[in-house]
Amino acid sequence: MQVVILAGGRGTRLRPLTNQLPKVLVEVHGKPFLQYQLGWLARYGLRDVVLCVGYLAQKIEAFAKDGSAFGVHITYSREEDKLLGTAGALKKAQAVLDNSFCVLNGDSYLPINPLNAIEYFEQAGFTAMMLTFKNLGQYDKSNAIVQNGFVTFYSRNTCVDELEFIDYGMRIFRKEVLQSIPAGCFCDLDALYEGLIERNKLAAYLVSEPFYEVGSVQGLTRFRQYIEKAGVHL
Repeated sequence: MQVVILAGGRGTRLRPLTNQLPKVLVEVHGKPFLQYQLGWLARYGLRDVVLCVGYLAQKIEAFAKDGSAFGVHITYSREEDKLLGTAGALKKAQAVLDNSFCVLNGDSYLPINPLNAIEYFEQAGFTAMMLTFKNLGQYDKSNAIVQNGFVTFYSRNTCVDELEFIDYGMRIFRKEVLQSIPAGCFCDLDALYEGLIERNKLAAYLVSEPFYEVGSVQGLTRFRQYIEKAGVHL
């Protein structure tokens, strides 16, 4: 399945590291984070990659090029004049997207076999599916309620006891979901989730392994420790 990596953001929580460097190129043990992501995808045969870029896009393109050095093939979708948000970036890329595709956060590293989630999505015939982890507030603020196999509530700004789960950093969509996203306007995935939840169309895939992210200083430190311990080879 095609994989879209959302790599257009400014990475403000990592400043000053990201003042002159896009978040996906922040180094972990001498290698840009993006190299770990691409290596993970290639390891599972997910070689069709769309990189949605914006902030310092030219540096990402200069590093990753066509992806062949990392065992993948990369197509770029660049936000030229303004950043469009996570859902807006998908809308802009729709001409190069397949009928179904995965969407991976540009700062997420997932220590799982993604093919299991893809198989579950395809067999069930879902419209949209979010990979979720029962976080219980451990690694970041929990943001979702999951009931009977579906996400029934999602918010990054609400603090209620029922928010036990967290968006794992990967979701799978049918291309039809992009119809609800306005073209050329700023729009985050939160708005897309809201519409899907209203129609009970956002399935949940539960993952038991904690995720890693480099969107914050704490997350970057934790990922560096994971790489040391797990001995991830590229």
